[in-house]
Amino acid sequence: MKLIESLKIKEKVYIEKLNNGLTVMIIPRETTNKKFVIWGTHFGSVDNHFIVPSSNEEIILPDGVAHFLEHKMFEQENGVNSLDKLMALGVDPNAYTTNNHTAYYFECTTHFEEALDELMDYVQHPYFTDENVEKEKGIIGQEIKMYEDDPGWQLYMNALDCMYQNNPIKIDIAGTVESISRIDKEVLYKSYETFYHPSNMVMVVCGNFKSEEILEEIKKRLIERKEQGEIKRIYTQEETEIHQKYKETSMEVSIPLFAIGFKDKIEQKDIVKRHIAVEILLNMLIGKSSKLYQELYNAGLLMAEPDISYDFSEQYAYVLITGQSKNPKQIEEKLIEEIKKQKEKFDVEQFERLKRKVYGDFVVEYNNISDISRMFLSDFFKGINSLEYIEQYTSVSTEYAKQILTEVFDENNEILSTVLPKG
Repeated sequence: MKLIESLKIKEKVYIEKLNNGLTVMIIPRETTNKKFVIWGTHFGSVDNHFIVPSSNEEIILPDGVAHFLEHKMFEQENGVNSLDKLMALGVDPNAYTTNNHTAYYFECTTHFEEALDELMDYVQHPYFTDENVEKEKGIIGQEIKMYEDDPGWQLYMNALDCMYQNNPIKIDIAGTVESISRIDKEVLYKSYETFYHPSNMVMVVCGNFKSEEILEEIKKRLIERKEQGEIKRIYTQEETEIHQKYKETSMEVSIPLFAIGFKDKIEQKDIVKRHIAVEILLNMLIGKSSKLYQELYNAGLLMAEPDISYDFSEQYAYVLITGQSKNPKQIEEKLIEEIKKQKEKFDVEQFERLKRKVYGDFVVEYNNISDISRMFLSDFFKGINSLEYIEQYTSVSTEYAKQILTEVFDENNEILSTVLPKG
């Protein structure tokens, strides 16, 4: 097995690519009784247009197939629901779908082998019928309507709509009631056979394991699959400009919600270094210890510390700042002013202090077995080794941060999404 490690935080990860194409990542944790396994496939809501490797057939899926498939994977031919079976063992199982991947996982302290049996059984044995697919449409339809009534979700989707015109990231992960009505068992089986091939998947295991032993346990439970070539994914060409500057929605909220976004260029070169720099800059501009946050909080314009994030893949990259305020427009104006101030006179002392703080935040993530496992899985599908965040931290210089401040926090690529109280 290939070993990658960070001497700075004494972290080791063993990686093995099996003959069937599955990548297994093993993160040893000798000091914990907890065990965590997550098995993911590089299939998310943006992957709705592709060419099937085995037949060269071009497929366009209805929106929401990846999420629909995730829901259906627990149902087995013998009538057992694998989620219920895992919970009965006393383990903590679940699954989720994102823009670019789907994952199934469990955490436990006991009954590990039985739980691994069940996880690897249901993920490798889909069971779809006309009846159970139709039944699921009603369940997911209710979920879609629930999110339509969720102010936070509408705020987020409107922000994406402001930044992007054609990008599939605008697609709601669950799809729409209309789009899921076009999903049938044939669509699900074809999607499964294409995207749930081991060569398109990764499994991350974290806990008190001997790497060779747990690898053999995984191999024993794998079923044979024919080799498959690379999936050709087809994405719409995206413009560099934003789609629209502002979008608002009226909903049942007591205080307005806001999302300020900056559409970044799709930059895969030095993406880890870029991500670290953006995180530091966000903390400088409007993080809890920033001058601007203190000013806005004391003036009653911000109710609490805003959520700050940078999300990216090969198809998109953007900054998002979300929170509550009686005057979202004023928050936006003050933030733009602060960005201009930093561009004119960069606060080096604040940068160095928050650089250490962000490094500490990265290190803390490695203490939690579920956090670190999800991180390695998510980063793998982005072509990143998660330990790069620790190794590249020192390479983010003041000059580089100034460059990223100019590139990413460009007023021309800034948007505002709001959810306002009705009336």
